[in-house]
Amino acid sequence: LHRMIVLSLMCFLSFGNYFCYDNPAALHNEIIADLDLNEATYMQLYAWYSWPNVILCFFGGFLLDRVLGVRLGSIVFSLFVLSGQLVFALGATLEKMWLMDGRLIFGIGGESLAVAQNTYAVLWFKEKELNLVGLQLSMARVGSTVNMNIMGPVYGWVKQGIKSDRTLGISLFIAAITCVFSLGCALVLAYLDKRAERMLERKKDENEEVVKFTDVKHFSFQLWMVFCVCVGYYVAVFPFIGLGKVFFEEKFGFSPSSASAVNSIVYILSAPCSPVLGFLVDRLGYNIFWVILAVLSTLSSHGLLAFTFLNPWVAMCIMGVSYSLLACALWPMVAFLVPQHQLATAYGFMQSIQNLGLAVISLLAGAILDSSGYFMLELFYCACICVALIAALLLYLVDLGRGSGLNLSAKMRDALSATEAD
Repeated sequence: LHRMIVLSLMCFLSFGNYFCYDNPAALHNEIIADLDLNEATYMQLYAWYSWPNVILCFFGGFLLDRVLGVRLGSIVFSLFVLSGQLVFALGATLEKMWLMDGRLIFGIGGESLAVAQNTYAVLWFKEKELNLVGLQLSMARVGSTVNMNIMGPVYGWVKQGIKSDRTLGISLFIAAITCVFSLGCALVLAYLDKRAERMLERKKDENEEVVKFTDVKHFSFQLWMVFCVCVGYYVAVFPFIGLGKVFFEEKFGFSPSSASAVNSIVYILSAPCSPVLGFLVDRLGYNIFWVILAVLSTLSSHGLLAFTFLNPWVAMCIMGVSYSLLACALWPMVAFLVPQHQLATAYGFMQSIQNLGLAVISLLAGAILDSSGYFMLELFYCACICVALIAALLLYLVDLGRGSGLNLSAKMRDALSATEAD
């Protein structure tokens, strides 16, 4: 029971972060209209979240391990998330765009809080129980889903009930309540972890790895292709969702509430699909095959949205399942390609270049939308997915030639590991 309470708190530790991250997507029209912005300026709200994490992803784990500790670290990063959201809301209230760049403060806390969440998971759940931690991502994504579907009505309620010309700012302050909730989870979790450490006499592992920048030069070609797949894929998903609500309203004639619903289906599906598909990939293996399948499926979903008027629920459901499948198959491959002591560096570098790609592509997507419209933007996303597809195919060919074992079945991989151990 004690550990189930801890698991529940871990699940909601990033709830506020995910809820507020996509506030701009849920309030796209309102932000554009109230602040008189173009799409390029609007997308800066996402870019500012990503910029600090180009660097911080390297240091987040180091700060937690060597400086702050996971308990204080989770509280500090939760405070950054809350502070960033409050500054963002204040900027909207005062209609000052430079204050709305408080999203940078928000970003400093957001990604590092996810690292703290994973650290808690390793401390509390060992071996097979660690599979329960798939619930973390699922529950966190519930935050994104709830945001997409309630922030529009919250804005409408504030506008109708309070009749204030500061409706946007007040709505964003209301959204900050979720960050206060997550901060509360961090405080309670820190107390319970401190109590467990004292009762169980848990000791820190002195042999924990430290991020080393020099390890980058030892990365294999296969690992660089994994990085390329990561960047090419995610830049065609997250920025798309950031601009998706108006796309569904304009092209398919959806109401704001229906557009928000279809725009959030990727996150809704990731909640149940992530644990199930993760279990499937773990049991079957063939990681590269699943990655290629996920990339092709997402390319087909963007193609349907760009070239047809088929109900977008179909394309978005395909994208949602594919998004979950790619995460389950791609991220574990890093552990197959680097030795244990380089693992933190590899994951840190992967997250850093992902955030660099998201920052650059978010700005570029806004500029393309302003100048050329949604059709050209969809073609641009298709091109990004094609980059990911080429990298995935190269990864398959090189793996086939070098025998890296990335596309082995789970049984063959276990047998190979047993042989190497002997």
